[in-house]
This record gives sequence, C-alpha cells and structure tokens, in this order.
Amino acid sequence: MAIGPALVLDAEGVRIPQKRVLPSQVEAEVTRLHTALAASAFEATQSQREITQRLGAKFGAIFGAHALIFEDPAFLSDLDVLVRKERFVAEYAVSRAVRELVEAFEKEGENSFLAWRSGDLYDIEKRILKHLIGERRDPLRDVHEPSIVLARDLTPSETASLDRNSILAFATEHGGRTSHTAIMANAMELPAVVGVGHFLADVTSGDIVIVDGAEGIVIVGPDANVLAQYRKTRDARLSRSGHWVVERNLPSVTLDSVPITLLGNIEFPDEATACTARGAGGVGLYRTEFLYVGRDSDPSEEEHFRAYLRVISEMGEGRPIVIRTLDFGADKFVEAHRPKEPEKNPSLGVRSIRLCLRDTPLFCKQLRAILRASAFGDVRIMFPMISTLPELRKCLFLLKEVMEDLRESGIAFKPNLPIGTMIEVPSAAIMAAELAREVDFFSIGTNDLVQYTLAADRTNELVADLYSPADPAVLRLIKSVVDAAGKHGTGVNVCGEMSGDPLFTPLLVGMGLRQLSLAPNNLPPVKAVIRRLTVADAERIAAEAMTLDSARDVINYLLRERKRIHPEAVGGGEE
Repeated sequence: MAIGPALVLDAEGVRIPQKRVLPSQVEAEVTRLHTALAASAFEATQSQREITQRLGAKFGAIFGAHALIFEDPAFLSDLDVLVRKERFVAEYAVSRAVRELVEAFEKEGENSFLAWRSGDLYDIEKRILKHLIGERRDPLRDVHEPSIVLARDLTPSETASLDRNSILAFATEHGGRTSHTAIMANAMELPAVVGVGHFLADVTSGDIVIVDGAEGIVIVGPDANVLAQYRKTRDARLSRSGHWVVERNLPSVTLDSVPITLLGNIEFPDEATACTARGAGGVGLYRTEFLYVGRDSDPSEEEHFRAYLRVISEMGEGRPIVIRTLDFGADKFVEAHRPKEPEKNPSLGVRSIRLCLRDTPLFCKQLRAILRASAFGDVRIMFPMISTLPELRKCLFLLKEVMEDLRESGIAFKPNLPIGTMIEVPSAAIMAAELAREVDFFSIGTNDLVQYTLAADRTNELVADLYSPADPAVLRLIKSVVDAAGKHGTGVNVCGEMSGDPLFTPLLVGMGLRQLSLAPNNLPPVKAVIRRLTVADAERIAAEAMTLDSARDVINYLLRERKRIHPEAVGGGEE
C-alpha cells in the first residue's frame, strides 16, 4: 500500500505538475499562460483552414470550435483565478480547468452531446501544455519527489524503468492483474492497481491518492478519516511483514509433515536477494527479458552469462535456478525484435519460442550462456510457450548442437542439466503425456493457460469477469497435466500468478502439486497456509472444487475454506 501525491500522465505521457509560484512571479506566469493560449489559438485556426481545404468546412469547424475556447471569457476567468489568486503554475491551472469542464460535461450522461465533446477538451489541453512544457519528453525520467503515477497504461519496460526511490506506486486505467506490467510491479514490490477503468478525469497531479495493491483499491482525495484508517492498515501490514521475517526459516511442510517446495519468480538478478530473505528454496522462474529492455542492441553472450552468475552466487549451493529462455511477444516486445508489420493478434502470433526458433542466432546465444552458467550451480533450462511436440524437439535439437559446440571448444558445462517446458497453452496440456517423455519437468504457466483456455485477453479489463484461474475448464486442464506428469515421473510446478495467491494454495496441493513458484513477497503468506493444512484436507477441498460449475462458485468455496484454515489471513500478499 502507498499513500502520496499523484503524478498524472495523459495519453501522450505529459507530466502535469502541481506547483505554486511566489507572489512576485504571478504576473510572469500570467504572461506565460497567455502566450501559450495565443499560440494554441493560432495553431487551431491554422488547422481549421488546412482541414477545411482538404476535407470541407464541416470537419474544419471542429478546430474552429477549439480556437474559440481560447477566447472564451468563462474559461479565461477560471484560469485567471487559478493563477492570480491561487498562484498555481500555468500547467496545473490548465489541467485543472479542463478537468472541471470535462467533469461538468460528463455529468450530463455518457450519451449526451457534451460528454461526447469532452474528448475535444483533452485535445485542447494537450495543445496548450505542448506550448507550456515543450514537445513530448519522458515524464518519469526526472521525478525526484515521492509520487504515485496515474496513467492510462504503462508498458512492462516503462514499469521496469520506474525509480523505486521516488515512485511509491502506480495505477492504470487499462490492463489486467496478470498482465506483464502487473507481474513486473509485483517483482519490483511496487504497489499497483491495473485495469481500474475511467478515472483520470477525476484527478490532477498533486492530489493525495491511496493505492492498495493487495485489495485492488484506488482512492483519490481521501478525507482525514479515510487517511487515518489506511495509514493504520499500512502500519499493520508492515508489522505483519516483520512477523514473516520470524517465520521465514520455518520449513514449508503441511501439518502431516509433507514438504511443499516454495521457489521464487524473479525478473532481475537483484531479486534473488528477496528470495533468500523470504526463505525460498530456489528460483523456479527466472525471466530473462529484462536484459533487452531499454537498449538498442541485443545483449552479448557475456552479459547473459554474468547476469546468471549473479543469481547463482546469491542463491548459493543446493538451490535450483530455473532459467526460462526468451519470452518476447504480445505485450513484451522490445523495439529490436518487434515485427516489421503489426500482427493482427500478437498473442497468437510470432512470440516467445516461435520467435526464438525463427532467430536461431539469438536463441543459441542465450543457450550458450545458460549452459556455461550451469557449470557453477544447479541451473535448469525451461522453454516457454511450447504448443506442439515438434517445437519442443527443435529446441532440444538446438540445445544439443550448442552443447557439442561448447564441448569442442573445451568450455565447461553440465551435460545432464534438467530440461523443462512450460505448459501454458491448451494444446500442451492436452499433449502432456507425450511431452513428459521428452523433458525432466513441467512448469504450468497459469496466466497464459487461463487466457488461451477461456479466450479472454489477460490485459483487457473488459473481459476481466471471464479471466479466472478458478474456472472449471482451467482446473481440469491443470489436474490432467499433474496426472500425466505423475505417470511418467516428470516433475511439475506452477509458476503463474495463481501459485502466489494463498486462496489457491489448498486447491493446488490437493491436486497433487508439491512445488510452487511465486513472487518473493507472496512466499510468506503461502507458506503460512501450507503450515496450517493437511494433505487429506487439501485433497478434500480439491475434489469438492472440481465438482463446481463456475469460477464464482469455486472462489466462494475457497474463501469459506480459507476462513476456516487461516482465519487471520488478510489480502493476497506480504505488503
């Protein structure tokens, strides 16, 4: 949870600061504002003429209306009060005045003419801000004061670049709780709520905001009582975090002494420290896309190798490290590997292992680095997004070729390192028995498995009611994979967001899973449930859940069981 001042980003990423000027600076600020208004009015008039010539007077009139607002007495009066009397900087005055107009328009109803024209007001705001602030620039690069970022959306790479020293939390209008932006926030232990829906019109930079990532709540402009309540809750969560530290070295075993191995999911090498600090038994999912973020060229083999060695060093002996090969695609592309032509459906296109098999030099560079790192620790390799048996066999063939090259060069590696594949598309789940003959372990990626099974985009808040790991179809696929793995002696793990939610812990254990991989901050609460559970109880819960007809029924049932097993549990994570 975080409490702090908002930093609002519009669709163009423009920063809209809330600042005041000294009394001696007011007239200069008024001059700056009117200069921007005059330039914006001239620009709108020019646009009106150009559009009229190209498309006709009907379309040019839209920009003519824009030009008129820069001379509207009521609008100018509002701005004058905000700058002269309140002494706000011009940028904030414009942002606040426009949003007050938008709010008034939208009170008329979503289908009214005025509500429809609120988009024009945002366009006008951007036009004025461009003349006040300058052309578009990175609004997050020079944030030095503690802030909570509010935006329409953030990409995973933008999220990765957030400075934890100044950014306290973020909330977005778009996205889903298992989008890679949300996963990145969890990895960074940054409070976040994504897919809130339309709310930016109701907030301006500087407003106090509460972001409760555990409960998925964003509160804008809380009163004194609400602030006091949430500060108390925040302090209680921090106190509970101290309790987790005490319990971190307790074994992850059920009440009837059955061990359940808990591993950590990490995005960056530094997160290995968070895993060991919370008692993880190793790294069950090491995502390696971070190496490509924010750069114009691909990382070298040495850069891959050094990053892997950092994690090996931190985890120490006896802890496995599962390195997943590159999983570019959908919402995780970096510029260097973005398709030349936009794909109509990126989630079903050239992503992940499909991209790697098309670019074998890229793929083999990483395979070499992973194999070299295997000489220094318990390294395991895992292929993502496998959908067919031939795909997996191509990966295994390339891996053997790289092994042979290293052997001929006299470079040390572990020839028998464990090899696994993710099960995250229905075709792989259905073919699990055949895939189990080819690999040493499975890791069920529930995020994509849910998305592809239910045909519900995990980044789309409009279908959030359909996207649920508790759906009976998803549960049956998971159970079939666990059963197939058991018959062939293949290890099986769950590494999606489902594994980090204590609500699902009894269900997964009851299905036969004895290993879970999750974000470091979710390790303590999941262990707490395991230590209050017997396998027989878990099997009973799983059997009952598998008879239910809908995700809602499953969730409600699991909530009742959690209350019985662990009544003191609150929220889904450590903080």
